Amino acid sequence: MAHNLNFNERTGRYSFFSVQQKAWHGLGQIVKDYPTSSEAIQHAGLDYEVIKSLLLTKVSNSIENTNATEIRHNELEVPNYFATIRNDSNTVLGVVGKEYHIVQNREAFSFFDSIVGGTDGILYETAGALGNGERIFITAKLPDYIRVGNGDDVTEKYIFLTTSHDGSGSITAAFTPVRIVCQNTLNASLRNMSNVVRIRHTSGAKQRLDNAHKVMGLANEFSNQLEGIFNEWAKVRVNDHEAKKLIQLALCPNKETLLHIKSGNEDEISTVFKNTVEDAFAYAMTSDSQQMETTKGTLFGAYNAVTGYYQNVRSYKDNEAKLQSIILGGTAQIKSQKAFELCTSFQKIGTEVFNFN
Repeated sequence: MAHNLNFNERTGRYSFFSVQQKAWHGLGQIVKDYPTSSEAIQHAGLDYEVIKSLLLTKVSNSIENTNATEIRHNELEVPNYFATIRNDSNTVLGVVGKEYHIVQNREAFSFFDSIVGGTDGILYETAGALGNGERIFITAKLPDYIRVGNGDDVTEKYIFLTTSHDGSGSITAAFTPVRIVCQNTLNASLRNMSNVVRIRHTSGAKQRLDNAHKVMGLANEFSNQLEGIFNEWAKVRVNDHEAKKLIQLALCPNKETLLHIKSGNEDEISTVFKNTVEDAFAYAMTSDSQQMETTKGTLFGAYNAVTGYYQNVRSYKDNEAKLQSIILGGTAQIKSQKAFELCTSFQKIGTEVFNFN
């Protein structure tokens, strides 16, 4: 299975760590206990800095004289552009503009520490670097839970952060709830707020990171709203036909397929899509996590069938592709959001959500 984890030739280790879980692709470091931020930086091989350096280009000039033509090579500075360079290996990571502000790896961890006012409560679970170290990612678990029902159906609260050193993207912090019993990532954007904060790599980026308490406020408000919504959904009954219809609509890949669904032209729907729906429905009917009081025959169960399909059933090229799909705005996140919106409508209007006239 392919991977893009950074290999540090200086240390002879892959730049990745995880707590207790099997390391990515069997590479990287597994640690027994949750590390501090400084320990996490060491475990993940992120103990390097990035510098901005003048960007130069080579030019050649030919000078004619009486005997021959002399070729002279010179270097010219490229105005307003800089190379970002990893200081421990002198590896060029990217080309950026003059306004680009480097956020060092240690500053990214400081962002997490400041979210909960220090090291108490923040639990670093994974961190690593991709490519040559131009992109890093961190996942950390926050204190407290989202609880659904009166039993053991609890969802842990995570914040996922990724940033790049090559100018390719903004600093992104995403609140990502994960349901413990099935490891489903219950991503959703509510009507009045998003679960993602993006910070541009400008001169003010570091100052904006210092306002990390705003992200904690987002996580708290978001989780409080989701807890209320999920508990309401756990009380709304759905039969098997309704659950399958919600799954079908949530997973619908394009407008053409949706038109076939609306008109009842089942024969025109692709076999691939039909199989996808059947796999997700089978997960809804047979998974142990779908047989709980909160999920069996409920709207919350229908929603979890979609998120659980992408987390536990669907195959991915590698873990990076899975991460992209579920957390970084890929197919799984888009379809899970659609499922969230459909379930919200079903709670309000019931089976009228299936009335396409």
